[in-house]
Amino acid sequence: MKLIAHIFEVIKMQNWIIQIMDQFGYAGIALLIAIENIFPPIPSEVILTFGGFMTTYTSMKIWGVILSATIGSVFGAIVLYGVGRWLTPEKLERWLEGKWGKMLHFKKEDVSRATNWFSKKGKPAVFFCRFIPIVRSLISIPAGIARMSMISFLILTSAGTCIWNIVLVYLGVFAGKGWQKIVGYIGTYSMITLIVICILAAILAMVFYKKRFSQNSEHGSDEE
Repeated sequence: MKLIAHIFEVIKMQNWIIQIMDQFGYAGIALLIAIENIFPPIPSEVILTFGGFMTTYTSMKIWGVILSATIGSVFGAIVLYGVGRWLTPEKLERWLEGKWGKMLHFKKEDVSRATNWFSKKGKPAVFFCRFIPIVRSLISIPAGIARMSMISFLILTSAGTCIWNIVLVYLGVFAGKGWQKIVGYIGTYSMITLIVICILAAILAMVFYKKRFSQNSEHGSDEE
């Protein structure tokens, strides 16, 4: 029953997205993509592939759909970047010094390590993560925390997002009335990618905690 209810919710969301796009055109696409970036569960593949399909039977142009989707995506990314700027390393360090940080065995030094890593490797991550579901939105937050240059952030975000939008919009154009099949394929890609990310995160967590516990045991033996 829960699965059936979930399917109905997905269908209802798709219908709502299509209604917004039919009614407001380019502005509706920009708005929906902006919301999708801030609230990832809204499926961008539905917005972009249906937007491509709309160019085959309305006055909407392919370049207009791509441009409006890119503008909406960049706006949503800026909002999350702003969240990251507000969530300063100092605030994270204070949080890690509390009970949750102790419970998770994080140290405030981990924040400086992470920000230093992102300062060195963050630019490729911001670009390439735009092609990864869920992560494509959330990558803006660490970019803000690491104080990445706004100009660099906007260029990399716009480039990565534009490529993603071009691919999905043209798939919608070529698929025509079968655009929902593309949504299904992208949904499968998203699910596989999410599983891979979860597995990698679990492996990294195991390595981190193994190293952290071994360090703690070494410190304990030194004190004795």
